[in-house]
Amino acid sequence: MARVRALLRRAGLLHTDETPARVDGDWTYLHVACTETLTALHTGGRSQADISAGGVLDGYTGVLVRAGYAGYAHLVDAAHAWCGAHLLRDLKAIYDTDPTTQQGAQAMATTLTLALHDTKTARAAGATGLAEQRLAFLHAAYAGAIAQIRADNQTGTTPLQQRALSLADRFDRHKDMILRFVHDLAVPFTNNQAERDIRGAKVKQRSGGCWRTLDGLADFAVIWSYLSTAAKHGLDPLGVLVQLFTTGPWLPSIPQAGSA
Repeated sequence: MARVRALLRRAGLLHTDETPARVDGDWTYLHVACTETLTALHTGGRSQADISAGGVLDGYTGVLVRAGYAGYAHLVDAAHAWCGAHLLRDLKAIYDTDPTTQQGAQAMATTLTLALHDTKTARAAGATGLAEQRLAFLHAAYAGAIAQIRADNQTGTTPLQQRALSLADRFDRHKDMILRFVHDLAVPFTNNQAERDIRGAKVKQRSGGCWRTLDGLADFAVIWSYLSTAAKHGLDPLGVLVQLFTTGPWLPSIPQAGSA
């Protein structure tokens, strides 16, 4: 795992996520840091120290794609990017509760969806970024949606209004992180990579119910990291397990200086 962690720290963009794991009747967490070619899972709680314990994220200086959990806020050397899929779900929950009075939430969802379409179109055309005029339009639409959410809920007297105002504040405070994908076309809109890479743990938990010990969960994290990374390089899981117990573990190669 040392090789994988070292390569992850060198990556220009990482995905990270966490999921609850039940161990002998109690709860802990599995954390993942990953790219399209690398996966590293580790166990722990949900504190900043637990997040850092994976040996990848502290001091990381690239782009970190994640959900909105505040436990990652201590990673100040990274440029953070907020998963747009999570934000769209939050907006939908507000709008669906009362479509008549929550038009601002729909306006923000439309803005994010339009921005996603623009970035996809730009990448397909080989562009390095969006035109300044288009960026200005998206920023204006974003600000307008925040203002509309606040106007829709200005009294703040109901639980729905309070949730909507809290969401508007989140969009306002974290604008740079939320719109990073608009300014850097290398940044994806979603955190799907991390969610895919941690899904195996969720499937294991649904089928098995729980892990018996923390050591067993830690072993699972190492094994899953190994198999997931190998699979991303097109290798057969059984083949790399046989290699592990015969000639030694398969290891991802270290890119040469100057290589892509």
